[in-house]
Amino acid sequence: MSTTPALRGLAQINIPADDVAATRDWYARATGVEPYFQQPDSEAPAYVEFRLGDRLNELGIIARRYLPTGHAGGSGGVIARWHVDDLEGMVAHLLDIGATEHEPITPRGDEGFVTASVLDPFGNILGLIHSPHYLEQR
Repeated sequence: MSTTPALRGLAQINIPADDVAATRDWYARATGVEPYFQQPDSEAPAYVEFRLGDRLNELGIIARRYLPTGHAGGSGGVIARWHVDDLEGMVAHLLDIGATEHEPITPRGDEGFVTASVLDPFGNILGLIHSPHYLEQR
């Protein structure tokens, strides 16, 4: 039996989009980071990738037409949360550039965990967390 954990770490988050270029531009503005990969090109991309954060996690934006058959439309399902140092500031920034509140800023217990989520202008959930565990691993 292997001693390697089955889930080794977050490798990629994909966000579906009807308009990949508009979604790319919004996320570039939201994060202050430009994508490093666009396929087939930057004028009419079907797939875009960003590298974000301390571990350069991959955020991919994929044209909805390439999603697996039966994939549910709209927001919902799993919420992937990105650690942010200033949760209130990031939520305010995202709301200022067109996101809407999905989950208000919510303290989770007495140990410093705080979560929130927004809907991007394209209907995708963007989860945020201030996590003491994340800070311990830096």
